[in-house]
Amino acid sequence: MRARKTIMTKFAELGLDPKLVTTVTDAGYQTPTPIQIKAIPLVLEGRDVMGLAQTGTGKTAAFGLPLIHQLLRNHDKRQPKSVKALILAPTRELVNQIAENLRAYVQGTHLKVRTVVGGMSINKQISMLAPGIDILVATPGRLIDLLDRRAIRLDTATFLVLDEADQMLDMGFIHALRRIAPELGTPRQTMLFSATMPKQMEELSRAYLTDPAKVQVSPPGKAADKVTQGLYYVPGRNEKISLLIDLLGHDKDALSLVFSRTKHGAEKLMKQLVAEGFKAVSIHGNKSQGQRDRALAAFRSGEARILVATDVAARGIDIPGVSHVYNFDLPEVADNYVHRIGRTARAGADGDAISFVSGVELGLLRDIEKVMKIEIPVLGGKRPAEEKRPQRSQGGGRRGAGGGRKPRGASQQGPKPSANPNAGAGKRRRRRPRKSA
Repeated sequence: MRARKTIMTKFAELGLDPKLVTTVTDAGYQTPTPIQIKAIPLVLEGRDVMGLAQTGTGKTAAFGLPLIHQLLRNHDKRQPKSVKALILAPTRELVNQIAENLRAYVQGTHLKVRTVVGGMSINKQISMLAPGIDILVATPGRLIDLLDRRAIRLDTATFLVLDEADQMLDMGFIHALRRIAPELGTPRQTMLFSATMPKQMEELSRAYLTDPAKVQVSPPGKAADKVTQGLYYVPGRNEKISLLIDLLGHDKDALSLVFSRTKHGAEKLMKQLVAEGFKAVSIHGNKSQGQRDRALAAFRSGEARILVATDVAARGIDIPGVSHVYNFDLPEVADNYVHRIGRTARAGADGDAISFVSGVELGLLRDIEKVMKIEIPVLGGKRPAEEKRPQRSQGGGRRGAGGGRKPRGASQQGPKPSANPNAGAGKRRRRRPRKSA
């Protein structure tokens, strides 16, 4: 007799606490996503997990729900300045997005979720941490600031989550991670989640995870199924602006996200769109946290229909209504293309991802198509002659993206040694110039 295959289609079947099941179902979520179906039971078993899934597939719930489940069964009182679970993310926007989701999951429980990021008052954060908290979501730079001030202790944290770990590697946060990881309690359960799988990810997994279960629901670099991709060949910036204005004008009520490579370029482009009568806002590393929060709130509410951003927004925006992503400039890191276009076609919706490609960007296009393993359809324009990319000056910092100053001890004296002998593997990656935040 043929064995019958059991397919889990309800959150209640994943072994989660009934309170959590009620919370997520009340929020309208009935069927777990593939990454949740595969990851949640493993996390509940106490396994270290390395999860690979395209953006917009529910990774936060995949680690957040089972983490909360385990904390609900731990009735230890909070100790001053202590943390029970630590979640690290590379940008302020992503930290806030994760925390927003987790706060929805813990409604009606005793668990508290807090965030620490750069650009906010560190004294207020010190006061907030003083009584101890259950779940802390943080950018690495600010967390190290707080550790240096002895405002927080991590020896009680037995859960560590690295979200969008590939971007942490690209942004140079490996040194901060080497400083932070030895501070955590042991034994601990570690989860690493990402949408792409660069070579360094295996090294990171070996250094910080113990016998991890690898969960993969789509090939690394694959876009969401409902994203329609296309490109226009465009000679230069002025022509790009004219084309963008024309495309945006077809539906001024649509929510559109426009990516620029640089902070200066994003701000200039936003002002040009406003001058053309569009309701546009911008976020980038030169904006204060308050300005970034207000811009995102305006975009989320629909008060602004266009958000112009650098890659600081590629992994920190979860707005189901975004119908179009425009790559005004192609990203210098091909993997970031995957995250950019993942801001549309979320929660099962359809979306369009349109890229503008000039002669100096043909090499970047080849890199993207290699990562995506597809040839992006050409929607218009004549393929320009390939031009050599100009050399960029060194020193284009990334501090704004991480939300904190350069960690103490990450340069002159080197990082603290990790408890794992493999944690120091690999040379320090040289900062790429002009990588915007």
